[in-house]
Amino acid sequence: MSSRGGDELEDALLQVRAMIESTVVLHRDLSLQESLITVIDSGYEDILDQAQQLIASATRSIDIVHARRLASEERSDRSERELIYEARDGVSVRLLSSPTLLDEDYVREQLGRENPVAIRVARVPPLQALIVDGSTALVVAESAVGRRASLIRVPELLNTLHTLFENVWVRAVPAGERMVFGDRYRAALARQILGALQSGVTDEVAARELTVSVRTYRRHVAEIMNILGANSRFQAGVRAAELGLLPPTAGPGTEYGGSLAIS
Repeated sequence: MSSRGGDELEDALLQVRAMIESTVVLHRDLSLQESLITVIDSGYEDILDQAQQLIASATRSIDIVHARRLASEERSDRSERELIYEARDGVSVRLLSSPTLLDEDYVREQLGRENPVAIRVARVPPLQALIVDGSTALVVAESAVGRRASLIRVPELLNTLHTLFENVWVRAVPAGERMVFGDRYRAALARQILGALQSGVTDEVAARELTVSVRTYRRHVAEIMNILGANSRFQAGVRAAELGLLPPTAGPGTEYGGSLAIS
Protein backbone atom coordinates (compact mmCIF):
# COMPACT_ATOMS: atom_id res chain seq x y z
CA MET A 1 0.00 0.00 0.00
CA SER A 2 1.36 3.42 -0.89
CA SER A 3 2.42 6.02 1.65
CA ARG A 4 -0.25 8.31 0.29
CA GLY A 5 -2.87 5.63 0.89
CA GLY A 6 -1.68 5.24 4.48
CA ASP A 7 -1.88 8.99 5.06
CA GLU A 8 -5.39 9.09 3.64
CA LEU A 9 -6.38 6.23 5.92
CA GLU A 10 -4.96 7.92 9.00
CA ASP A 11 -6.77 11.17 8.15
CA ALA A 12 -10.01 9.25 7.66
CA LEU A 13 -9.62 7.47 10.99
CA LEU A 14 -9.11 10.78 12.74
CA GLN A 15 -12.35 11.98 11.17
CA VAL A 16 -14.12 8.81 12.31
CA ARG A 17 -12.86 9.32 15.86
CA ALA A 18 -14.05 12.94 15.88
CA MET A 19 -17.45 11.85 14.56
CA ILE A 20 -17.73 9.22 17.28
CA GLU A 21 -16.94 11.76 19.99
CA SER A 22 -19.46 14.27 18.65
CA THR A 23 -22.11 11.59 18.22
CA VAL A 24 -21.66 10.47 21.82
CA VAL A 25 -22.38 14.01 22.95
CA LEU A 26 -25.33 14.30 20.58
CA HIS A 27 -26.98 11.11 21.84
CA ARG A 28 -26.03 11.24 25.51
CA ASP A 29 -29.60 11.98 26.59
CA LEU A 30 -31.12 9.03 24.75
CA SER A 31 -31.85 5.73 26.45
CA LEU A 32 -29.55 2.78 25.77
CA GLN A 33 -32.18 1.17 23.54
CA GLU A 34 -32.60 4.28 21.42
CA SER A 35 -28.99 5.37 21.22
CA LEU A 36 -27.23 5.04 17.88
CA ILE A 37 -23.85 4.78 19.53
CA THR A 38 -22.91 2.97 22.72
CA VAL A 39 -19.60 3.39 24.51
CA ILE A 40 -18.32 0.17 26.10
CA ASP A 41 -16.53 1.27 29.26
CA SER A 42 -16.15 -2.21 30.79
CA GLY A 43 -13.37 -4.77 30.33
CA TYR A 44 -12.12 -6.44 27.18
CA GLU A 45 -14.18 -9.58 27.84
CA ASP A 46 -17.32 -7.47 27.38
CA ILE A 47 -15.94 -6.16 24.09
CA LEU A 48 -15.41 -9.77 22.96
CA ASP A 49 -18.99 -10.58 24.04
CA GLN A 50 -20.26 -7.78 21.80
CA ALA A 51 -18.08 -8.99 18.93
CA GLN A 52 -19.35 -12.53 19.35
CA GLN A 53 -22.97 -11.39 19.27
CA LEU A 54 -22.39 -9.28 16.17
CA ILE A 55 -20.63 -12.09 14.30
CA ALA A 56 -23.43 -14.53 15.18
CA SER A 57 -26.04 -12.03 13.94
CA ALA A 58 -24.42 -11.43 10.54
CA THR A 59 -26.44 -12.57 7.53
CA ARG A 60 -24.44 -11.14 4.60
CA SER A 61 -21.01 -9.76 5.39
CA ILE A 62 -18.38 -9.27 8.07
CA ASP A 63 -15.48 -6.88 7.51
CA ILE A 64 -12.68 -6.85 10.10
CA VAL A 65 -9.72 -4.54 10.66
CA HIS A 66 -7.03 -6.14 12.79
CA ALA A 67 -4.31 -3.57 13.38
CA ARG A 68 -4.21 -2.92 17.11
CA ARG A 69 -1.94 -4.91 19.41
CA LEU A 70 -3.67 -5.95 22.61
CA ALA A 71 -2.38 -4.79 25.98
CA SER A 72 -1.36 -7.43 28.50
CA GLU A 73 -4.55 -6.93 30.52
CA GLU A 74 -6.66 -7.58 27.42
CA ARG A 75 -5.49 -11.15 26.91
CA SER A 76 -8.30 -13.69 26.83
CA ASP A 77 -8.83 -17.44 26.58
CA ARG A 78 -11.08 -16.70 23.62
CA SER A 79 -9.35 -15.98 20.33
CA GLU A 80 -10.65 -13.72 17.59
CA ARG A 81 -10.05 -16.64 15.21
CA GLU A 82 -12.58 -18.77 17.07
CA LEU A 83 -15.12 -15.93 17.03
CA ILE A 84 -14.85 -15.53 13.25
CA TYR A 85 -15.53 -19.22 12.74
CA GLU A 86 -18.88 -18.77 14.49
CA ALA A 87 -20.22 -16.85 11.49
CA ARG A 88 -23.10 -18.47 9.63
CA ASP A 89 -22.50 -20.40 6.43
CA GLY A 90 -22.66 -18.16 3.39
CA VAL A 91 -21.58 -14.99 5.20
CA SER A 92 -18.72 -13.27 3.38
CA VAL A 93 -15.81 -12.54 5.75
CA ARG A 94 -12.93 -10.19 4.91
CA LEU A 95 -10.01 -9.55 7.24
CA LEU A 96 -7.66 -6.59 6.80
CA SER A 97 -4.50 -6.97 8.89
CA SER A 98 -1.43 -4.85 9.51
CA PRO A 99 1.81 -6.62 8.48
CA THR A 100 3.08 -7.02 12.04
CA LEU A 101 -0.15 -8.64 13.25
CA LEU A 102 -0.68 -11.02 10.33
CA ASP A 103 -1.30 -14.55 11.66
CA GLU A 104 0.28 -16.80 9.03
CA ASP A 105 -1.09 -19.95 10.67
CA TYR A 106 -4.56 -18.48 10.28
CA VAL A 107 -3.86 -17.73 6.60
CA ARG A 108 -2.83 -21.36 6.08
CA GLU A 109 -5.99 -22.54 7.83
CA GLN A 110 -8.02 -21.05 5.00
CA LEU A 111 -6.59 -23.57 2.52
CA GLY A 112 -9.23 -26.13 1.74
CA ARG A 113 -12.00 -24.39 3.69
CA GLU A 114 -15.33 -24.32 1.89
CA ASN A 115 -15.86 -20.65 2.83
CA PRO A 116 -12.37 -19.24 3.44
CA VAL A 117 -11.82 -15.88 5.09
CA ALA A 118 -10.38 -13.41 2.56
CA ILE A 119 -7.29 -11.87 4.14
CA ARG A 120 -5.28 -8.89 2.94
CA VAL A 121 -2.38 -6.91 4.40
CA ALA A 122 -1.96 -3.13 4.49
CA ARG A 123 -0.31 -0.40 6.55
CA VAL A 124 -3.11 0.50 8.94
CA PRO A 125 -3.00 2.75 12.03
CA PRO A 126 -3.72 0.95 15.35
CA LEU A 127 -7.38 0.03 15.18
CA GLN A 128 -9.78 -2.85 15.70
CA ALA A 129 -13.03 -2.72 13.79
CA LEU A 130 -15.86 -5.13 13.07
CA ILE A 131 -18.48 -4.10 10.51
CA VAL A 132 -21.49 -6.40 10.20
CA ASP A 133 -23.93 -6.29 7.27
CA GLY A 134 -23.09 -2.60 6.84
CA SER A 135 -25.54 -1.82 9.64
CA THR A 136 -23.51 -2.11 12.86
CA ALA A 137 -19.86 -1.62 13.72
CA LEU A 138 -17.73 -2.26 16.78
CA VAL A 139 -14.67 0.01 16.82
CA VAL A 140 -11.81 -0.18 19.32
CA ALA A 141 -9.12 2.50 19.11
CA GLU A 142 -6.74 4.43 21.31
CA SER A 143 -7.73 7.95 22.34
CA ALA A 144 -6.47 10.67 24.65
CA VAL A 145 -8.23 8.95 27.54
CA GLY A 146 -7.00 5.46 26.66
CA ARG A 147 -8.83 2.65 24.92
CA ARG A 148 -12.22 3.64 23.50
CA ALA A 149 -14.65 0.95 22.36
CA SER A 150 -17.88 2.00 20.65
CA LEU A 151 -20.83 0.12 19.21
CA ILE A 152 -22.00 2.20 16.25
CA ARG A 153 -25.29 2.29 14.36
CA VAL A 154 -25.04 5.83 12.97
CA PRO A 155 -25.57 5.65 9.17
CA GLU A 156 -23.08 8.46 8.43
CA LEU A 157 -20.35 6.81 10.48
CA LEU A 158 -21.06 3.39 9.01
CA ASN A 159 -20.85 4.78 5.50
CA THR A 160 -17.50 6.41 6.33
CA LEU A 161 -16.15 3.17 7.79
CA HIS A 162 -17.38 1.14 4.83
CA THR A 163 -15.84 3.53 2.31
CA LEU A 164 -12.61 3.57 4.28
CA PHE A 165 -12.45 -0.22 4.37
CA GLU A 166 -13.13 -0.57 0.64
CA ASN A 167 -10.49 2.02 -0.30
CA VAL A 168 -7.84 0.22 1.74
CA TRP A 169 -8.97 -3.26 0.69
CA VAL A 170 -8.54 -2.69 -3.05
CA ARG A 171 -4.96 -1.46 -2.49
CA ALA A 172 -4.00 -4.13 0.05
CA VAL A 173 -1.87 -7.19 -0.74
CA PRO A 174 -3.49 -10.64 -0.48
CA ALA A 175 -2.03 -12.28 2.62
CA GLY A 176 -1.25 -15.53 0.82
CA GLU A 177 0.79 -13.69 -1.80
CA ARG A 178 2.86 -11.89 0.82
CA MET A 179 3.32 -15.03 2.88
CA VAL A 180 4.09 -17.46 0.04
CA PHE A 181 6.14 -15.46 -2.45
CA GLY A 182 7.91 -12.92 -0.27
CA ASP A 183 9.41 -10.05 -2.27
CA ARG A 184 7.34 -7.85 -4.57
CA TYR A 185 9.01 -8.89 -7.84
CA ARG A 186 8.47 -12.61 -7.27
CA ALA A 187 4.88 -11.97 -6.19
CA ALA A 188 4.14 -9.89 -9.30
CA LEU A 189 5.67 -12.52 -11.61
CA ALA A 190 3.77 -15.32 -9.88
CA ARG A 191 0.54 -13.36 -10.20
CA GLN A 192 1.07 -12.93 -13.95
CA ILE A 193 1.83 -16.62 -14.43
CA LEU A 194 -1.20 -17.66 -12.39
CA GLY A 195 -3.25 -15.32 -14.53
CA ALA A 196 -1.96 -17.06 -17.65
CA LEU A 197 -2.85 -20.46 -16.22
CA GLN A 198 -6.28 -19.19 -15.26
CA SER A 199 -6.81 -17.90 -18.80
CA GLY A 200 -5.91 -21.22 -20.37
CA VAL A 201 -3.37 -19.76 -22.81
CA THR A 202 -0.55 -21.91 -24.16
CA ASP A 203 2.91 -21.83 -22.63
CA GLU A 204 4.24 -20.31 -25.84
CA VAL A 205 1.80 -17.40 -25.74
CA ALA A 206 2.32 -16.80 -22.02
CA ALA A 207 6.11 -16.88 -22.39
CA ARG A 208 5.92 -14.36 -25.21
CA GLU A 209 3.77 -12.05 -23.12
CA LEU A 210 6.29 -12.27 -20.27
CA THR A 211 9.23 -11.87 -22.69
CA VAL A 212 10.92 -15.05 -21.46
CA SER A 213 11.71 -18.35 -23.16
CA VAL A 214 9.21 -21.20 -23.00
CA ARG A 215 11.76 -23.18 -20.99
CA THR A 216 12.10 -20.36 -18.44
CA TYR A 217 8.33 -19.94 -18.25
CA ARG A 218 7.84 -23.64 -17.55
CA ARG A 219 10.56 -23.49 -14.89
CA HIS A 220 8.67 -20.62 -13.22
CA VAL A 221 5.44 -22.64 -13.36
CA ALA A 222 7.19 -25.61 -11.74
CA GLU A 223 8.60 -23.38 -8.97
CA ILE A 224 5.16 -21.90 -8.25
CA MET A 225 3.62 -25.37 -8.11
CA ASN A 226 6.35 -26.42 -5.68
CA ILE A 227 5.80 -23.34 -3.46
CA LEU A 228 2.06 -24.01 -3.38
CA GLY A 229 2.58 -27.73 -2.75
CA ALA A 230 0.61 -28.58 -5.88
CA ASN A 231 1.00 -31.71 -8.03
CA SER A 232 -0.67 -30.21 -11.10
CA ARG A 233 -1.40 -26.85 -12.65
CA PHE A 234 -5.06 -27.30 -11.80
CA GLN A 235 -4.26 -27.92 -8.13
CA ALA A 236 -1.95 -24.89 -8.15
CA GLY A 237 -4.85 -22.81 -9.44
CA VAL A 238 -7.18 -24.10 -6.73
CA ARG A 239 -4.69 -23.31 -3.97
CA ALA A 240 -3.90 -19.92 -5.48
CA ALA A 241 -7.60 -19.10 -5.47
CA GLU A 242 -7.89 -20.17 -1.83
CA LEU A 243 -5.02 -17.82 -0.96
CA GLY A 244 -6.51 -14.93 -2.94
CA LEU A 245 -3.60 -14.92 -5.39
CA LEU A 246 -5.50 -15.06 -8.66
CA PRO A 247 -5.97 -11.65 -10.32
CA PRO A 248 -9.50 -10.35 -10.97
CA THR A 249 -8.73 -10.22 -14.70
CA ALA A 250 -6.67 -12.62 -16.70
CA GLY A 251 -3.00 -11.90 -17.30
CA PRO A 252 -0.41 -11.46 -18.61
CA GLY A 253 -2.61 -10.53 -21.57
CA THR A 254 -5.94 -9.11 -20.39
CA GLU A 255 -7.64 -10.19 -23.62
CA TYR A 256 -7.52 -13.82 -22.50
CA GLY A 257 -10.34 -15.48 -20.67
CA GLY A 258 -11.52 -18.95 -19.81
CA SER A 259 -11.05 -21.73 -17.33
CA LEU A 260 -7.88 -22.77 -15.57
CA ALA A 261 -5.54 -24.83 -17.72
CA ILE A 262 -5.07 -28.42 -16.61
CA SER A 263 -1.73 -30.11 -17.17
